[in-house]
Amino acid sequence: MSPKKIRFVARLALDSGGLIVRMQLAHVLAYEFFARERKDPTKSTWSPHSICTACLGELGNQVLHSLARHPHRDSATIAVLLRPSSIASTTPDKVKELEALRNLNVQLIPGDIAKDSEKCLSDVFGEYDTIIGCTGFAAGSGTQLKLACAVLAAQVPRYVPWQFGVDYDTIGRGSAQDLFDEQLDVRDLLRSQDRTKWVILSTGMFTSFLFEPWFGVVKFKDDTIVALGSLVTKVSVTAPEDIGKITAEAVLGSRADSDTLTYEHLARLVERITGRKFTRHIRTVQAARADLAKDPDNTLFKYQIVFGEGRGVAWDLSETWNCQVGIHALTAEEWARLHLQNII
Repeated sequence: MSPKKIRFVARLALDSGGLIVRMQLAHVLAYEFFARERKDPTKSTWSPHSICTACLGELGNQVLHSLARHPHRDSATIAVLLRPSSIASTTPDKVKELEALRNLNVQLIPGDIAKDSEKCLSDVFGEYDTIIGCTGFAAGSGTQLKLACAVLAAQVPRYVPWQFGVDYDTIGRGSAQDLFDEQLDVRDLLRSQDRTKWVILSTGMFTSFLFEPWFGVVKFKDDTIVALGSLVTKVSVTAPEDIGKITAEAVLGSRADSDTLTYEHLARLVERITGRKFTRHIRTVQAARADLAKDPDNTLFKYQIVFGEGRGVAWDLSETWNCQVGIHALTAEEWARLHLQNII
């Protein structure tokens, strides 16, 4: 069957083909559904017995906690793949983090995504019927493809790869952010087979990035908003805790929400919350490209170009899965009111 665009109002048929779900900080968007046969989208028949999350970072932690507390967890085994050194760590924060997971009956499985061979990872993954990738770009080039190959070699029934972020299909190959091409390689690999079913969740950037000093969009020191591309360029964002909640729902449940806003809207919401007037500056794509030419390895410049171009980084909330089924997640303003006092 050729790929078809399908909008579901109720449950997702998570056991047929591959699914792409676009979300934003409080809303999940339209999906592309690949199936060999049509299923009733109001009835989800998938009920995983064992789930393994690859890596425990900011997002992995949120995903694990949401899975462990999901009302449909029932007797499902939940595990996380961690470096042996992390499991054996005596650092107080790490000890506390791992103890919290053990209290939720999350198993800690030793493994090293970077150092272990594809065969070694495949042997581990073969013990589970669902694998969720939570290893981001920080793991380096080749990691996402290595994980996908290991999952397919293990013939895992269902895979949620690390594709949290922008719409890589829309952006296409050859973008300023070279790591995006590997994400397309992963999609091509998944589409080339029909044994492992897969779900891709497109969430936009983490909401917090808009306000982080290193990202340079909201500058509280001099009350400035630096718009990428233009003041009317849109960007979709999602808080990690909401990505965790939505991922758990996609795997164990039936239903999800996020936010799309322009940089002008961002400036206004920051002004409302802080009571201060912010100057608007525009970081043009041309300027970012010129800087990247001088510093080709600068990751920030790469992201400024991608988000400044505005292609594949924002979508209409009215078409999101969350909006359709009524799961709410934080809007950018709601997130800011909860967290800005820790950043300003």
